[in-house]
Amino acid sequence: MANSMTGFGHYELDTETLKVIVEMKSVNHRFLDMNLKLPRKFSFYENDARNLIKSRISRGKVDVFVSYEENVDSVASIVYHPHIAREYYDGLMQLKEQFSMTDNISLGLLARFPDVFTEEAKDEDLEELERILNHAFSGAIDDFIANRKSEGDRLVEDLLEKLNEMESLVAKVKDRSPEIIEEYKSRLLQKTKELLDNNQIDEGRIAAEVVLYADKICVDEEIVRLNSHIKEAKATLQKDAEVGKKMDFLAQEMNRESNTILSKSTDVTIADLGIELKTLIEKIREQIQNLE
Repeated sequence: MANSMTGFGHYELDTETLKVIVEMKSVNHRFLDMNLKLPRKFSFYENDARNLIKSRISRGKVDVFVSYEENVDSVASIVYHPHIAREYYDGLMQLKEQFSMTDNISLGLLARFPDVFTEEAKDEDLEELERILNHAFSGAIDDFIANRKSEGDRLVEDLLEKLNEMESLVAKVKDRSPEIIEEYKSRLLQKTKELLDNNQIDEGRIAAEVVLYADKICVDEEIVRLNSHIKEAKATLQKDAEVGKKMDFLAQEMNRESNTILSKSTDVTIADLGIELKTLIEKIREQIQNLE
């Protein structure tokens, strides 16, 4: 069945060289919006990570956090970037001259600036590191999807209950509609009798008035369409696919039919039923925002 867009995934991979921890969490979003926080050591893997996530997740605002611990002496090399150090040095000299400062620019000060020295994996280790990251990310995504699936199952179960309630309300509207016409006919006859002698009542005129009234308040088409949308929504929720966008469309259509029933109704009972329908539809619309 459908997956929730809210979820959490966690995976730890402990190898001889390092321990990698990948955590994922998400909230609802119209499209897929990824935010990856990778250590500098793994920056080369960012595109691969994004492609891997895209291949298995289609919607949601997904935050991914990756951390690691070295299990042996570092297999990375320290790289000095002289052009960056020169830019920092020149900037400090300009600052010193502008404010007539006498402080000396020390080696320790320059070495502490970002990117003057960086840690980079050696070329011969990149293939193994990529294999480790593939394994860690796949494990985290598996856990993340399982969590989303579990949350989605609970959400779908609740939505199906609400759709069943809607079916019951629509059935009550359908049953009540003929009663309204009979009550109108009875009231019309009673009023006519009060105004005219019984022998002067034009049965044909009464029937015509009842037909006009019945046509004005008729909600048969709305009931048929509403039942059709409810049936389609139930079938959609039980598909093993992305259903969020379709359910959002169906909820809009159900709301449209409910509004029409309310606008046509002059009966308190049907008005109350219409309000209950709209309340349920609004709850459904809120919940399906979390469906993938």
